Amino acid sequence: MTRLNSRLEAEGAEFLVLGALLIEGIAAYKTYARMPGYDLVAVNPEKGLSVRVQVKSRWASDFDGGFLVGNFDCDFVVFVALNRGYRYGKAKGASTPGHGKKPPEYFVFPVNVVRAAIYEKSKWGKALLRSIPELESFRDNWGLIKDHLAFSLAEPLESAS
Repeated sequence: MTRLNSRLEAEGAEFLVLGALLIEGIAAYKTYARMPGYDLVAVNPEKGLSVRVQVKSRWASDFDGGFLVGNFDCDFVVFVALNRGYRYGKAKGASTPGHGKKPPEYFVFPVNVVRAAIYEKSKWGKALLRSIPELESFRDNWGLIKDHLAFSLAEPLESAS
């Protein structure tokens, strides 16, 4: 199978995560392209705190449950299953255009959780979702980043108006 050029989708995943952070009331910024270790910076300007966020994504809805991480110079890894359709032909009707498309799924992981999920036989640094205990507790858990920035979950950021 030929390698899929998913560069645009990977950039889109970064903007999806940026948007999700902003919607959650977390001030965040996209870094310059090719920053080693992270893609976004989330900040608490009142307290002078920031966290570095690395975004990882997989294009296919039928991906193998893993993603590559080559650099752990961040505080959080947000994995986005883009679910753009079936690619690997495991599902009935996989060759039908658009078959298997569904909304993206987000998982917010502290970097140490991802580091512990690296498959020991992988030469590429592949983290396996099945190796993450209580995986569902990380789904859409933007509160982990809020807490790290010392925000109360019940206390929204004040608007700039």
